[in-house]
Amino acid sequence: MAGVFQLEGKVAVVTGAASGIGKAIATTYAAAGAKVVCADLDAEGAQRVAKEVADGGGTALSHGVDVSDADQVTALVARAVEEFGALDIMCNNAGILIRRPVLDITPEEFQKVLAVNLHGVFYGCQAAARAMKRGGVIINMASAIIDRPSTERASYAASKGGVQQLTRAFAVELGGLGIRVAGIAPGWVVSGITQQDYVREDGALDEARFTDRVNDRASTSPLNRIVDAQEIAHAALYLASDAGAALTGQILRVNGGTVLV
Repeated sequence: MAGVFQLEGKVAVVTGAASGIGKAIATTYAAAGAKVVCADLDAEGAQRVAKEVADGGGTALSHGVDVSDADQVTALVARAVEEFGALDIMCNNAGILIRRPVLDITPEEFQKVLAVNLHGVFYGCQAAARAMKRGGVIINMASAIIDRPSTERASYAASKGGVQQLTRAFAVELGGLGIRVAGIAPGWVVSGITQQDYVREDGALDEARFTDRVNDRASTSPLNRIVDAQEIAHAALYLASDAGAALTGQILRVNGGTVLV
């Protein structure tokens, strides 16, 4: 049974791979046998993750990319095909969050969040689908915010709601080509995006704020805990593998049931 979760012979691209959820997905794909392109705006961070994969016996390379630039995303996919001969899995994970009360969001801030979180997913889906053969899989990162909006995150909520609908639209149109498109809506995870909730302006961890934030997020779950990045990566592995072969157009809510309470 474990064999259905293996990715031997597969080539995967993961954006936002330098840290957090993206790093967990990239290393999990590599551990399952895939050749992985670790892509991130933080090129040095992506290189460190690729080296970690290689040091662990896997196969990976790094690629610096700004996913809000369609040409750069196209070049990213072309690099994967050039280096590894194909593209089987595209995980559009890169994202940003600008916290601001809804009446204070500037047009520039709103556009910046959409450019990365929504346009970047759109460009990734397009570029990947053009390079993939039958059996390809595209995985888009949404968020629990699609079901439960929260304060100071209106632009983020709009972008992730758009990701949900893009996932459904691409699934419908690419199904005939044998390409599956699905998404993941993580709950609150300790990551680069969420660290602004508990890190001081000087970059130091505010332990009291961190504890309060974790406890607050855990209290919204029937399991009374938060989700970790590795659990998101396991969901991404399921979607990318033969175990998820019948799943397309769906968003997996890996959030500890936060929308139930």
